[in-house]
Order: sequence, then structure tokens, then C-alpha cells
Amino acid sequence: MLDAIAAVSRLLSRLFLWFAGIGLVVMTGIIGWQVFARYVLEASPAWSEQASLVLMIWYISLAAAAGVREGFHIRMTVLEDMSPRAKPWLRLAAHAIVGAIGVAMAVWGAELVRFTWPHAIPTLPIPRGVAYLPIPISGLLIVLFALEQALAERLGRKVEPQWN
Repeated sequence: MLDAIAAVSRLLSRLFLWFAGIGLVVMTGIIGWQVFARYVLEASPAWSEQASLVLMIWYISLAAAAGVREGFHIRMTVLEDMSPRAKPWLRLAAHAIVGAIGVAMAVWGAELVRFTWPHAIPTLPIPRGVAYLPIPISGLLIVLFALEQALAERLGRKVEPQWN
């Protein structure tokens, strides 16, 4: 079962990290265009700020979820270092907490999307819910990635990061 989860999570992690990188580049281009248009053309595009914010929510949320799988999220290991015998159990507890946070993001993020979907973003022709859609998606990914980490920990294996 771990091998199947690992194959899916590797693919999703790589996909969303690439998406996040491309999103960052596109957002940088949009902001660059906004600055150029404002100061050189003296006509700043109305859509650029909102488009950048929507992109930023998307790429940060998905990259943060991938960070759970890749192990580059912030964590404190002081308790693990103090008690080597309890280390496996503390790591399992940490994965369970991260998974629970993912569940909360998925549930409440889906509610946020549902409540904001009827409202349009003023300068973009898309529903406001599109901006918040990565919250439940990344929540589900966090649950998957935390489950993979917990199963690997329990089986004495290690989740190998793709991005070294």
C-alpha cells in the first residue's frame, strides 16, 4: 500500500512544485508589467494586482502541501532529540497533527469556496471561490502526504524527497 501511495504522492508533489515555480514566474511577470505600465505608460492595468494575488494563493498553498511530502516544511525536533526512544512515536504524532490540519483545511476550505463562489472578483472575470480553491485541495494533499510519511515511519522506511 505504501508503494502505491508513494507513487501517487511523488507524481503530485512534482506536479505541484512545478506549478508553484511557474506560478511564481508568471506572478513576477505580471507585477513587472504592472510597474512598467504604471510608471512608463502611465496606465496601470486594473486586473494585475488581483491576478497576482490569486496566483500567489495557488502556488503557495500547493507548494506548502508538497513541502509536507518533501520534508522542507518547518518543524521543531527538540522533543525528538531529547528522547531517542520516543522519537518514532513523536514523529507519528507529528504526522497525525499535520494530517489533522490538512483535514481542517479541506473541510473549512471547501466551505469557504462554497460561500464565496457566487461572488466575482471585481477586476477579474472569475468567481472569488477560484482564489480559495487551493485551500481544500492542498488540505487533501497534506492528508495524503502526512499519511505517506506516517506509514513510512511505521514501516521503518523513509520517504525520499525528489528535490535535493
